[in-house]
Amino acid sequence: MLWVLFLSFILLCLIRVPIAFAMFISSTLAIVFEGHVPLTIVVQRIWVGLNNFPLLAVPFFMVVGQLMNETGISRRLIDFSDALVGHLKGGMAHVNVVVSMIFAGISGVSSADTSGVGSVLIPAQVKAGYPRGFTAGITAASSTLGNIIPPSLMMIIYAATAGLSVGGMFLSGIIPGVLIGTLQMGYSFFVAYRLGIGGDHKFSFKRLWKHSKLAILALFIPIIVIGGIIFGIFTATEASSITVLYALVLALLYREASLKKIYETFKTSLGLFSLSLFCVAAASLWGWVLAFYNIPEMVVEFMGNAGMLDSTYLIFLTVVIIFLVIGTFMDAIPAIIILQPIIGQITATAGINPYHMGIVVVLTLAIGLITPPYGLCLLISADLAELSIAKATRAMVPFYLISLFVLAVAVFLPDLMLWIPRVAMPTYM
Repeated sequence: MLWVLFLSFILLCLIRVPIAFAMFISSTLAIVFEGHVPLTIVVQRIWVGLNNFPLLAVPFFMVVGQLMNETGISRRLIDFSDALVGHLKGGMAHVNVVVSMIFAGISGVSSADTSGVGSVLIPAQVKAGYPRGFTAGITAASSTLGNIIPPSLMMIIYAATAGLSVGGMFLSGIIPGVLIGTLQMGYSFFVAYRLGIGGDHKFSFKRLWKHSKLAILALFIPIIVIGGIIFGIFTATEASSITVLYALVLALLYREASLKKIYETFKTSLGLFSLSLFCVAAASLWGWVLAFYNIPEMVVEFMGNAGMLDSTYLIFLTVVIIFLVIGTFMDAIPAIIILQPIIGQITATAGINPYHMGIVVVLTLAIGLITPPYGLCLLISADLAELSIAKATRAMVPFYLISLFVLAVAVFLPDLMLWIPRVAMPTYM
């Protein structure tokens, strides 16, 4: 019964049951109260939700993120970024953005970026005179690039549930990711210029060359991943496993990783992935129950009768509002799995390019990572900066505006967003 599904889900959320457990329990209760649906469907739908080859990429990219933080790779990337842009006005903030963009091209895990980069740069920026709020804001905001610039866990999940090319989704994120990073650096320059901070040392080619040599092997990872996918050498899942192997080799070459540290890294990653996997399983079951009651078709019919399908921009506005709200209290993975069937129906009915819709959804959910109360990147950044969530959120306002501006560009200029995938992978576009 549909009312059982929604009522039990709301009640469980009100008593602070984790979202994944609330979805699993409410779905099971709805099936039990339906009566004629066998309970074996619960196990079946969980298996169907997890038995998806692209999902194998998720744990591998999580391992890469942990390895980078634990084996000195992140520190080398920070030193390289500092040598590259640290001489500019607001240099340390620029370093924050640049290293996050590089980190995004290697791991695709925003929370790992926030903790790894933030633990080094936030104390350093505060010591150099940068306001704590701004420091927390730029760290959290730049870390969201991990889910926009490929490889991206959100894009893997979206592509898997929508039946799209993971490579096509990856390439769709390059232009908006670079645009967001550039605008964040522009705002950082404005803040630093107004406060008179940063840019204390001159550019040194010798220093850049020194740190380039130390970081060059790590900088090859994004080239291997994206290049391999574009030229059809391997799939995104295969690329993720190759990246783990490459990161392990780097850890041994840098001589900063003991076998115990590597073991602990894999152990931590396994725990994180187990939680994500349960979210996928629970969301798959919840989504099946919605489909059983024809909710996607009912939503599309309602929107058609209301005339909402006549305007592409109205459709995107509705989708953006829905995902902005959901992203504030739910993880992106279950949000995508639950709502994608509905979004897919709307996209097909309105004749919208599915990759265009995909990048809009990902950009919207990325904002949820820095929006309370769920915003994980915001919570980590505020904790590292020793700020209250309220103060950190106020400092985030300019970065919200930047993300919303790029989101609007993505909605109104799809040809710009999809230019790279159309050139590199025209058969999928």
